Amino acid sequence: MTRRTFVGFGFGAIQGGLFLLEAHRSGRFDRLVVAEVIGDVVAAVRRAGGTYAVNVATRSGLERHRVSGVEIFNPSVPADRAKLVEAIVDACEMATALPSVDYYDHGAASVTAMLAEALPRKTTPAILYAGENHIRAAEILEAAVRARLGIDDIARLPSQCCFLNTVIGKMSKVVTDPQEIRQWDLAPLAPDLPRALLVEQFNRILINRLPGPPFSRAITVFEEKPDLKPFEEAKLYGHNATHALIAYLAQRRGYRYMSDVAADKALLEFARAAFLEESGRALIHRWAGVDALFSPPGFAAYVNDLMERMVNPWLRDAVDRVARDPRRKLAWDDRLIGVMRLALEAGITPYRYARGAAAALAVIAREESQKSPSQLFDEIVVPGAEATDAHRLPQLKQLVLESLRDLDRPLPV
Repeated sequence: MTRRTFVGFGFGAIQGGLFLLEAHRSGRFDRLVVAEVIGDVVAAVRRAGGTYAVNVATRSGLERHRVSGVEIFNPSVPADRAKLVEAIVDACEMATALPSVDYYDHGAASVTAMLAEALPRKTTPAILYAGENHIRAAEILEAAVRARLGIDDIARLPSQCCFLNTVIGKMSKVVTDPQEIRQWDLAPLAPDLPRALLVEQFNRILINRLPGPPFSRAITVFEEKPDLKPFEEAKLYGHNATHALIAYLAQRRGYRYMSDVAADKALLEFARAAFLEESGRALIHRWAGVDALFSPPGFAAYVNDLMERMVNPWLRDAVDRVARDPRRKLAWDDRLIGVMRLALEAGITPYRYARGAAAALAVIAREESQKSPSQLFDEIVVPGAEATDAHRLPQLKQLVLESLRDLDRPLPV
């Protein structure tokens, strides 16, 4: 009987608290293998006998789970890299969970290099879940692998590996402050390592629909969809946009944790109204009929669930973490300007998300005081504007700059 092997690339909160955890829970794998380039993490898990801990924030408390039987290897170490390549040859399911798609193809120790070496030798077909926060992660990884293969191996690739995109609406983080680990009573990843994985209980992860035989899944908890784009937009322009809106306004109020917002009724209602009336109506306008999510009752349930999860006190989610990198979040295709464009396309004036975008712009303006907000908007937003939608730039800019003047006024619902 063929042994079932799972291989994960990257050992952060999503790998350890989602992919590896669900592979372990399934009970259908004989081997759990993970690649990690942080030497201290590799050594600590090995000292723990291949067992690690993950903290799961539920709605009412904290659960601690242990995953055992993990083989961990550092691809920067030649002997470990060779073992990873052999594990890929045997693997039936794999998952990447790296900081971004930019990490796919960095030298001989990269995921791309190892896949290109191993996949031509495979006799067992494998599924690979691309877990990075990018709508074309699977296509980018597959293209990078193909670029390293010969003509014959490229022809065989579709029968050897199925690259799947994912929509992962699971909030998570890695805690490395020893004081926070003690204060929050978190189980460390390994007993002698000041590092803890903290993830929310949610595990309704969406993936591309499998093409059929010879591919099948042992991790059955994930939900297949024929087209992920509507759900990717719901995550980016719904979940992510509202999360950012709350964080930037919470930052101005001096809140430290997202859970502090739970006591601020005005901010919660403002964010809920943005989610429902601006994001929700726009997404329903675009995707009505595709799925029950894109209907008023379906989206209202989605909003209610996420509004509770985003301020879950057990997740210990720092406002500054959610608000980091405001330049990226103000980009043309990202959450704040992106949801405003979507709303305008549906005939909706997104004045609530404009307030969030203005708060993000104000953060950058404080750090780069030599530039005016108008200059910063042009510098950050304009370069990404697409010809088909560039006519919206004046209205977008007006909405954001007008909202800058209103930032410290009471929030209208």
